[in-house]
Amino acid sequence: MSIHWYPGHMHKAQKEIKELLPQVDLLIEVLDARIPYSSENPAIATLRGDKPCIKVLSKSDLADPDVTAMWQEYLEQERGVKTFTTTTEQPQKMKQIIDLCRKMLPEKDASIKTINTMICGIPNVGKSTLINILADRIVAKTGNEPAVTKAQQRINLGSGIILFDTPGILWPKVENPQSSYRLATTGAIKDTAMEYDDVGFFAADYLIKAYPELLKERFKLKHIPDTEIEFLELAAAKRGALRAGGRVNLHKICEVLVNEFRSGKLGRISLETPDMVEKEEADMAAAELKKSAEKALRKERFKTGSLTRDKKAQKEHRIERVQRRSKEKQARNK
Repeated sequence: MSIHWYPGHMHKAQKEIKELLPQVDLLIEVLDARIPYSSENPAIATLRGDKPCIKVLSKSDLADPDVTAMWQEYLEQERGVKTFTTTTEQPQKMKQIIDLCRKMLPEKDASIKTINTMICGIPNVGKSTLINILADRIVAKTGNEPAVTKAQQRINLGSGIILFDTPGILWPKVENPQSSYRLATTGAIKDTAMEYDDVGFFAADYLIKAYPELLKERFKLKHIPDTEIEFLELAAAKRGALRAGGRVNLHKICEVLVNEFRSGKLGRISLETPDMVEKEEADMAAAELKKSAEKALRKERFKTGSLTRDKKAQKEHRIERVQRRSKEKQARNK
């Protein structure tokens, strides 16, 4: 699945973030606790360099607590990164982020210097809600859909801390296809830019493997089938998501499944783990390596098309060497 939704204001926001970063002392990146990897904008990771960063895992009350703990440990292995879990039901806890900003910059805490922070994150991760709580007033629009904030703001949080707000931004191409599905499942993109049937099948396939008991309890099923289509058929019968003649209304039952996941009615669920995404990244790297090797091979074959037999043999030897090195590099990456 590919995300084809990259509004013009997002492109502008990414350019503004790049221009503003030299003035920033610390980044606050808001991630969805259910998908910390997929909701992390790779452009932000590249742009921030070695600046300290607080990764706020929002909506942690919707995520699997054991998996969230794994993510905190994993993310904090990176130098200069601290994690912070929060929910909209914990406004007092959210305010602790201000103290954490000062602790991460002790050289400024001991002086009268202002700390310039920037908050960023993909759409619909609760960034605006967090800003309003930190500021103790309504300064950012909130909404239960992505891309509500469309302009940059400069907010004085008091205590010598200035916060630059930026619109939620996706990126033009999501490299990991699984991340595309996860972003769509959690509601990071507009529903008009996705197909409920497509996303529902992804969600059903993952949930029957990772959280079968939660599905069993929520949909009042005696057993969980092995395939997503079988599960959706049973769930549709339980919820009355049927067309004339008793046929399953796949769009409706997929919409029910996705919306109940988003609201937390299915239970506390995480869609990815550190081990899972490390394997996916290794698979993507191997696929890219194979693609590069095949391209090099085609190029070599094209060049040898009109050569003498001896020169062809030399070229073939070089091709074999390229392939061997690619395989060795692939094995090392594993």
